[in-house]
Amino acid sequence: MGATSDTKHKEPITSRWDDQHAATLSEPELLLYRSNLLGSDLRITNFGGGNTSAKVAMTDPLSGEQVEVLWVKGSGGDLGSIKLDGFSTLYMDKLQALKARYRGLEHEDEMVGYLPHCTFNLNPRAASIDTPLHAYIARKHVDHMHPDAVIAIAACKNSRALTEKIFEGELGWLPWQRPGYDLGLKLEKLSQEQPQLKGIILEGHGLFTWGDTARSCYETTLAMIKRAEEWLAANVRQPVFGGRVADPLPADARAALAARLMPLLRGKISQQEYKLGHFDDSDAVLEFVCSADLAPLAALGTSCPDHFLRTKIRPLVLDFDSAAPDADRAFDQLVSGLDQALSDYRADYTAYYERCKRDTSPAIRDANPIIYLIPGVGMLSFAKDKATARIAGEFYVNAINVMRGANGVDEYVGLPEQEAFDIEYWLLEEAKLQRMPKPKSLAGRIAVVTGGAGGIGQAVARQLLQEGACVMLTDIDAEALEGARQNLVKAAGKDNVAAVQANITIEDDVGGILSATALRFGGVDLLVSNAGIASAAPLDETSLEVWKRNQDILVTGYFLVSRDAFQIMKRQKLGGSMIFVGSKNGLVASSGASAYCTAKAAEIHLARCIALEGAEHGIRVNVVNPDAVIRGSRIWDGKWKEERAASNKIDADDVEEFYRKRSMLKKSVFPEDIAEAVYFFASEKSGKSTGNVLNVDAGNAAAFTR
Repeated sequence: MGATSDTKHKEPITSRWDDQHAATLSEPELLLYRSNLLGSDLRITNFGGGNTSAKVAMTDPLSGEQVEVLWVKGSGGDLGSIKLDGFSTLYMDKLQALKARYRGLEHEDEMVGYLPHCTFNLNPRAASIDTPLHAYIARKHVDHMHPDAVIAIAACKNSRALTEKIFEGELGWLPWQRPGYDLGLKLEKLSQEQPQLKGIILEGHGLFTWGDTARSCYETTLAMIKRAEEWLAANVRQPVFGGRVADPLPADARAALAARLMPLLRGKISQQEYKLGHFDDSDAVLEFVCSADLAPLAALGTSCPDHFLRTKIRPLVLDFDSAAPDADRAFDQLVSGLDQALSDYRADYTAYYERCKRDTSPAIRDANPIIYLIPGVGMLSFAKDKATARIAGEFYVNAINVMRGANGVDEYVGLPEQEAFDIEYWLLEEAKLQRMPKPKSLAGRIAVVTGGAGGIGQAVARQLLQEGACVMLTDIDAEALEGARQNLVKAAGKDNVAAVQANITIEDDVGGILSATALRFGGVDLLVSNAGIASAAPLDETSLEVWKRNQDILVTGYFLVSRDAFQIMKRQKLGGSMIFVGSKNGLVASSGASAYCTAKAAEIHLARCIALEGAEHGIRVNVVNPDAVIRGSRIWDGKWKEERAASNKIDADDVEEFYRKRSMLKKSVFPEDIAEAVYFFASEKSGKSTGNVLNVDAGNAAAFTR
């Protein structure tokens, strides 16, 4: 089953305000409390969207006098998780004085440059372009939300009349215009001229509500959204989206098709910048992609700027016959049409840019689609990182909900093309993009780490995550694997880490690992084969079972994972890197460990063989050879430590010190040391290296490569 982003709550919207808790809070803390409540429900506003504010009496740090200060959500951030330091603070008297500097619509953007001069108490949080929308409304508390139900009304052809009918004079209405200083002045005028209003609907965009207290503002916001939801539900025309014209494939078939398609598609759109993917087959998505109105509604584009800034103005609808009797043939036909479909989309996007660009417009950006809709299957979204891909998909679900609501009661209207372009290529948005930090060295890369629950596996995963990669962990030990996953999620976030329990000696399990990786992230670029065991016994006491177990895990397992990853890397046509975590014993024979040493030697030769075949595809294969990595090792925690201690005639507690002293550098080797070497081979730092062996053993002359 694919991931779902239909995260809307099923229960009715109700107030979660706690008077007892609120009584303990200051005015800024009440703003934070209200913001977190609003942002935690995606029916109220989408991730990163919406703004809240409060006008608070505070002591001026210079004069010691009481002044009015606007607390307003700063640039960036998400209401659901914002902290107090996420709010900008500005002197209201200085914001009022800015009116004298305003020179008209053609000079809108220059007003943003004045906002830092209004900063209260040297607050470093940058004020957003929405600041005037809050500053000039003649109420103490203001919410600006993007609820699907209200945007559906705002995106109707007859949105003004519907607003008057549904809200009976409690909400005003303003025609669409880009958020900025002029809109702030219009909101001020409306709130002053019609003091009975509780808020307004901005055509095609969203909802503004206000109140004299934090609680009244919050509950007014909820009441208006609830009224919109109830009215839409009571008046919707059937069938939704023109009715179903395709049946969704079974859940497992949808996931399997997406897992096959995503690496192919990812390869075609990642030639300039690596992309990561997300799959969504939630009920809302399936209803839309199986409907008669899919193509015409998708072509209209999204209405709310918050939506299309994440999703592009419109998606790409892929040509797929989910009802075809021969599923493989239908898939092949889909794939055969991909290049033309992508070419047509890029040409259409380029033409849109050329039609709408202005003399000051930034250069055209990546012309590839972000959202891909597949009849009977679901939705794919691709972006430069996993979180952005997931959030883009969630925003398009918002757009689907808006289209459902609008078309259900009236006629859905997308934002005019030039208006959409002026938002997408707004110089202020471009400046925000330019301020983004430089991508990390493995940004956009997807790694599979076998033996992921062990010390080396976790250290490798942590290193790759720190460098910007996404990681799929796999291990045979489900409990240890889940513990490792949770540890890494704390450090890198849930979007970037996933885990699948599997036995790499079982062919179907290995196929499941790579399919799960493709479905979760879009493909695979890096394979770290690290699953391992160890055994020690004199030759005449080595059982066939022990011999086979070493061969199964250290040779057959490495072969199976490499083969399946190799197939995906070839389909992507993006190259790739495989790193085998071998052992000093792959180069140096050890008495009493013939099964282990032989298997490790086979690993190294397998890596060299794959390097030969992978070179023409840009797939590099290298080996890292550790020795005596004892700390954090589940192998050394078991029988292996006792066996090696006995072989060397020492106590088990002295094993680490014994191996440290045996090394040439007299140093212990830790999992993090192996992780650094793996990262070197995973990154472009070793972009011209393949078929090589790197020893990380603190020095062992017998293991010098020849």
